[in-house]
Amino acid sequence: MFSFINKWLSFVRFSHTVFALPFALASMVVAARDQRGWPGWRTFGLILAAMVCARTCAMSFNRIVDREFDKANPRTASRPLPTGQISLPGAWALCLLSGLGLVVASYFINRICFFLSPVAVFYVCFYSLTKRFTDFTHIYLGFALALAPIGAWLAVKGGFDFFPIEDGWLVLKKSACLPVILAGAVVFWLIGFDIIYALQDYEFDRLHGLHSLVVRWGPDNALKAAFLSHLFMWGLLAAFGLLSRFRLAYLVGLVIILGSLLLEHWLARRRSLKWINTAFFRLNALISVVFLIVTTAEVVFEGGFKLR
Repeated sequence: MFSFINKWLSFVRFSHTVFALPFALASMVVAARDQRGWPGWRTFGLILAAMVCARTCAMSFNRIVDREFDKANPRTASRPLPTGQISLPGAWALCLLSGLGLVVASYFINRICFFLSPVAVFYVCFYSLTKRFTDFTHIYLGFALALAPIGAWLAVKGGFDFFPIEDGWLVLKKSACLPVILAGAVVFWLIGFDIIYALQDYEFDRLHGLHSLVVRWGPDNALKAAFLSHLFMWGLLAAFGLLSRFRLAYLVGLVIILGSLLLEHWLARRRSLKWINTAFFRLNALISVVFLIVTTAEVVFEGGFKLR
């Protein structure tokens, strides 16, 4: 049983859920702050289910459409689908069921999430095709992951209130900017670390006509772009904390995140490709988890919240 479960978890790289999920949960916590209460276990469970289903659908589709490339690439040839550990019909069944799971979870959240859920399913799957026709595939993936904090915000708020009318004037509410800023941070974060991850397949992608910024600009220039992207990401996180009126805990988190980003780029430039997975998974998992912890700490110690 454990072998069976592990095979399917490995198929969709379930451990990588730790990247986007903490940003979604942090967005949920901050959105609930305006209502002077936590979102409740039901909303939390539905957001968690929607996130897991969305990512499972996207990864299954990615493995399906890339199966021939994965089979030809020595780095990915041992994955479950190319080796036959998982059948193609089984992979399609998981993809379709998880996509349906996202739509069902969204239905029980609220109307706007339900109406937007098919768009989300299409977009997170469409990313897998972009490497065939554009060098900016990392940007598409960035926007796909950025749907996580946006979706969590909508799950709590039920919409955006960007330009309410007050005394006859259109007003841009500061709180309405928060999910957009957080989504932007996720986009630039993803662009940076996905470029680093793409270094592993530079030669393979170049020879097989697959597109990426690493292929287009070369590893050195692509790493410079990744570094700039991560600087933008850190700046947006700082702006998010400033607009949210966060203090000491968040500042400590920003320092840890900055140190993790710098270490990630040092490893990418100074060590061999076998260190890429360390830079990619462990450090970026640390970044997302630290962000969730310090954001939640700031909201909790602000006081006045009760579990609904």
